[in-house]
Amino acid sequence: MQIDRHLILRLENLARLQLSEEERDLMLHDLNEILEMVEKLNELDTENVEPLIYLSNQSQQLRSDEVKGQVTTEEALKNAPATEGPYFKVPKVIKQHK
Repeated sequence: MQIDRHLILRLENLARLQLSEEERDLMLHDLNEILEMVEKLNELDTENVEPLIYLSNQSQQLRSDEVKGQVTTEEALKNAPATEGPYFKVPKVIKQHK
C-alpha cells in the first residue's frame, strides 16, 4: 500500500487540520516510512511462534485494600448544597417512562 497526496488531503479534511504544503509532504513521507516498517514485519516467519497474551510470566503484586481517611456523614454533607437526612439531595435527571 502506498499513501498518496489524495489520501493526505482526505485525512487532513477528516481530522479538521490545515496543513501547509511542507507539512503535507512531511506527513506523506513519514506515513509511507511507517508502512514500509510494517511491511518488513510481514517478512518474518511466525509459523511456530505462540501468540503473546501477557508481557511477563510474573504475577502482579497487588497491594491489599486498606480503609483510610474516612469522614463522618456530617463531614461529608457539610458542604452539600442540599441534603435530606443522611443523604445528598440532587435534582432528578432520569425520566420515568409509563
